[in-house]
Amino acid sequence: MKRLSFLLILLFVLTGCGKQKADMIIYNGKVYTVNDKFEIAEAMAIKDGKIVGVGTTDDIRKEFAANEEVDVAGKAVYPGFIDAHAHFMGYGQSLQSADLRETNSWDEVLTRLSEFAKTNPDGWLIGRGWDQNDWINKEFPTKEKLDVMFPNRPVLLERIDGHAAVVNQKALDEAGVSKSFSLTGGDIVEKDGKLTGLLIDNAVGLVQNKIPAPNAKQMEKIFLDAQKNCFSVGLTTIDDCGLDFEAVDFIEKMQAKKTLKMRLYVMLSDTEKNFDYLFKRGAIKTDRLNVRAFKVYADGALGSRGACLLHPYTDMPNKRGFLLSETKHFEEVAKKINEHNFQMCTHAIGDSANRTILKIYNEVLGGKNDKRWRIEHAQVVAQADFNLFGSASIIPSVQPTHATSDMYWAGDRLGSERVKGAYAYKQLMDQNGWIPLGTDFPVEQINPMFTFFAATARKDAKDFPPNGYQMENALTAEQALRGMTIWAAKANFEEKEKGSLEIGKFADFIVLENDIMKANATQILQNKVLKTYVNGEKVYDQK
Repeated sequence: MKRLSFLLILLFVLTGCGKQKADMIIYNGKVYTVNDKFEIAEAMAIKDGKIVGVGTTDDIRKEFAANEEVDVAGKAVYPGFIDAHAHFMGYGQSLQSADLRETNSWDEVLTRLSEFAKTNPDGWLIGRGWDQNDWINKEFPTKEKLDVMFPNRPVLLERIDGHAAVVNQKALDEAGVSKSFSLTGGDIVEKDGKLTGLLIDNAVGLVQNKIPAPNAKQMEKIFLDAQKNCFSVGLTTIDDCGLDFEAVDFIEKMQAKKTLKMRLYVMLSDTEKNFDYLFKRGAIKTDRLNVRAFKVYADGALGSRGACLLHPYTDMPNKRGFLLSETKHFEEVAKKINEHNFQMCTHAIGDSANRTILKIYNEVLGGKNDKRWRIEHAQVVAQADFNLFGSASIIPSVQPTHATSDMYWAGDRLGSERVKGAYAYKQLMDQNGWIPLGTDFPVEQINPMFTFFAATARKDAKDFPPNGYQMENALTAEQALRGMTIWAAKANFEEKEKGSLEIGKFADFIVLENDIMKANATQILQNKVLKTYVNGEKVYDQK
């Protein structure tokens, strides 16, 4: 009996000796590799945070021995989602302020703000998310009621897009703004000779800059709260569009302590201090942090009529919006960024803003290239200008849920003809053959399921409109998935290390409740992430 036991143990050891060692095996799944052939596998082997094997369950389990084996019971496995345009730190900050999204009136905004103030009694009163386009009275709000409710506490309430805000008199006093005056790329709105409290684009900064910066403890909470929520919806990399270098320094410290595990692609804001910092230091590249780009703002938002248009707004013929800086500034910045071999990423919403930046890009880049300069949003493009993306290999970085949020009123702003060149994702994708997708959260919800649904069905979370919005610009399911994974990685120069489940790449992946490539609308919109892994480490489990 002892001899038989010994032989069985010896046989087990000998048969296991030929296997490669792995830390984890994921098996019995439907693994969307999102490789060039869009192949579907069943299993993966992972070692030291990277994928070392992809194939059938039988082949992987025969080839590898691992300490941990995870049976995903036939569920779909996808590369970790990458949000190609978001505001990770801004989202974390919004979690610490009054949530004013999906309000139906200015009075509801004030009610929510009053409730928030009860549990947050000190300092500035901050809120974000209101959208007058969702109200019966679609006029911009003014400060009178805020002055009555909070006469001694400064208040700043940002519109959902961050390109407009309402402030009270106390906030204006803190900023020293006592009357309207002309400024480039912004409006201090006045009526009957009095300030209304409404600030548009660059005017918001006059007050916003007076808000005290968060301390170290608050900063840590901002990032960790954002990380927790993002992991829960399957995000493993986020492009944070527009930070100052001080925030990057803090991110590095948190990642060094291994408390911040989210992979971040950071664009520094267009300021001299940030240019000086990165030009002197050089591009920053670790496994979890990549800083090689600058975020520039060409214009404002369509919802607040700050987007710069070639022709007047259809619903306000005396307005065309405005550029946020002189054209000369964009030209100088583009040349400077190009000379130092960094990436330029420019927010452009209106057709005039897009034309201005596209022409500058084409002149500086001088034709086809691999510098991957980006237009963030590319929201309204004149038909004559689409070719300017392809001619200089310019990447349109778009957010599908903007189309389904704005569709209720975009036609009013633009008219029936001009709106055909808006949210034209298929037409934009055809320029270079690929397109990265994001959300622009906290402007939109963080959930990538909404991105996928809006890109393919061209409907919002209410499953409206029944036949989809401007379906000629819908993406296929494969294109949408690539836009949320490998194409988003490519927009960040990271396609060789993430964005697909292939040997040698980071083991960033998620397990979904429903297979989005096969699911109906309800299944997509209500889909749950069961598990999220970064570098082979489980960072979220629904259980």
